[in-house]
Amino acid sequence: MHSGTSSKQARVLRALEEFVLEGRIRTANGFQLACLRHLGCSGSRLCLYEDGTEVTEDYFPGLPDDAELVLLTEGQTWQGYVSDISRFLSMFQEAQAGVIEAARQLLSGERAPLRQKLLADLLHTVSQNIEAETRAQDPPWFEGLESRFRNKSGYLRYSCESRIRSYLREVSSSSRVLGAEAREEYLRILGAMCQRLRSAQYNGSYFDRGAEAGSRLCTREGWFSCQGPFDLDSCASKHSINPYSNRESRVLFSTWNLDHIIEKKRTIVPTLAEAIQEQGGREVDWEYFYSLLFTSENLKLVHIACHKKTTHKLECDPGRIYRSQKRPKRRRPARKCQ
Repeated sequence: MHSGTSSKQARVLRALEEFVLEGRIRTANGFQLACLRHLGCSGSRLCLYEDGTEVTEDYFPGLPDDAELVLLTEGQTWQGYVSDISRFLSMFQEAQAGVIEAARQLLSGERAPLRQKLLADLLHTVSQNIEAETRAQDPPWFEGLESRFRNKSGYLRYSCESRIRSYLREVSSSSRVLGAEAREEYLRILGAMCQRLRSAQYNGSYFDRGAEAGSRLCTREGWFSCQGPFDLDSCASKHSINPYSNRESRVLFSTWNLDHIIEKKRTIVPTLAEAIQEQGGREVDWEYFYSLLFTSENLKLVHIACHKKTTHKLECDPGRIYRSQKRPKRRRPARKCQ
């Protein structure tokens, strides 16, 4: 319901030719639009509860028995179930003690598994402490973490850095299979990547809600949305999570993956090694490989259900493996003085 006071629901019992308004007001004269004026509701109208269709006198005879109606005052709107869902969601936009307590009481006596899950998920959602940031503000969130982590953003930044560091270790371990000359160049490139990562703080900002908008993967409040499998543009299931909200969400977020679209082990690292071995005087564009290995240019944050373990069958861009050769400028012949 929009615009002011809540609507009054009504049921039409055509067989008895009576109009019932919240079980309190009745008329035995059948359905007349004029009855609304008798209720003192100037400008009011009736709509079907399920889809918001306005009920006119001509439309009324076609209504099924026990059709549920909504009485709207002037300026109010009703879109059917959509409006009801919107009202339901607005109740939980901000946690309300009464709603939480009612849900807990229902859950304590509920035995049906599906209803238990729905109530538990509801309590989980409304009991979040998203705005809290420090250990003092939300001690349960930090349970099981080392004392050196004093705020949520700091821990989640560390979590992201740890993932990026693990990718760097995998890339480094591949140098052992190369010959001495190629290994030297490989390690030189790896050193350049390390320096870039250090200056970028291992891209820990991806998980830090306090970072600038362009360098984080979440909203300012800390909500992350699944970016979908490597071969799709988005997540069909609309997975989302806020690891800043409570301890359970923090733990579950650790199961989300930073998935390489072009695969790290199967494609990027072997292509880099091959490019070094066959460079023949050309300069490998290590910044291109850096972007594929460690940045959101080739990383997608995905829910575990959207993380496809199949071979991606995608290749590096052959036009970006080596830096473009700069051609020396040709000197123009000097003009003779006239």
